[in-house]
Amino acid sequence: MGHPHPPQPPSPERSAEVRRRFAEEARSERPDLATLCLLVGAEADGALDEPALDAAQVELDRLAGELPFRPGTPRAWAEALRDLLGERYGFRGAAADYQRLESSLLHEVLLRRRGLPILLSVVWLEVARRAGAPVFGVALPGHFVIGFGAGRGAETGDAAADRVLVDPFDGGRLLGGKDAEVLVAGATGAELRPSMLEPAAPLEVVSRVLNNVRAWAAGRPEQSAVGLWAIELALLLPAHAARLRYERARLLVQRGEFVVGAGELEAYAEVVGAVDDGVAEAVRGEARAARAMLN
Repeated sequence: MGHPHPPQPPSPERSAEVRRRFAEEARSERPDLATLCLLVGAEADGALDEPALDAAQVELDRLAGELPFRPGTPRAWAEALRDLLGERYGFRGAAADYQRLESSLLHEVLLRRRGLPILLSVVWLEVARRAGAPVFGVALPGHFVIGFGAGRGAETGDAAADRVLVDPFDGGRLLGGKDAEVLVAGATGAELRPSMLEPAAPLEVVSRVLNNVRAWAAGRPEQSAVGLWAIELALLLPAHAARLRYERARLLVQRGEFVVGAGELEAYAEVVGAVDDGVAEAVRGEARAARAMLN
């Protein structure tokens, strides 16, 4: 199979509207994970209009409606979701999914039933949440999974013992005692720490989705436009790394927008100069180099 063409971007007007709504949702009291992920999709894919956004939400509702009524224990919930999403509908991931932008777009994952661990986890989370399950996302380094049962602060006593972790990328496989440790070691070589099992907030999940999009684009210079919108959406999140501004400036220069990029580099150098003069000087050097490209 040849390289599939990534989706075509929306018009500038549509993009502006998507970003306005993304920023509004991200700053609301209770940001909605599905809405934010679908708006990321709308920034990637101009075909994702209002009816298509609604259809994706309706599909999540429909899947939730197919779960048996209140399975009960965390384990029963985990098994019910595995049977429905993993077995009956075939939602799962494979190595090839890491090569496709669509694997990071919720509407495409709902359609293809394939995606990155974090997007498959979003499907599981949103379907389970709509059905009333005690569910939370778990941002293990390198491999996102989900948990059922009591979330935050449940490391002590029976609540922790009652929690069940599930790997949506593996069709909803229930993770036993050492499985999470193996996943973390395999992805990063690191050890599993209890803090890694804390529930991930919706904005953390969206930030990680956008990181994945940026990583996909970074390895494909011809997709720098995708990298740019992923950074610009991340900058709309209430908490973001200052370094994103630097990444955006460098990307603008790479795309041939030398004057704008140089200006942004200089602005970033001002900010970072308060903390680290050496870094600031290096960034100013990059700005000078960018301006020199105009000659």
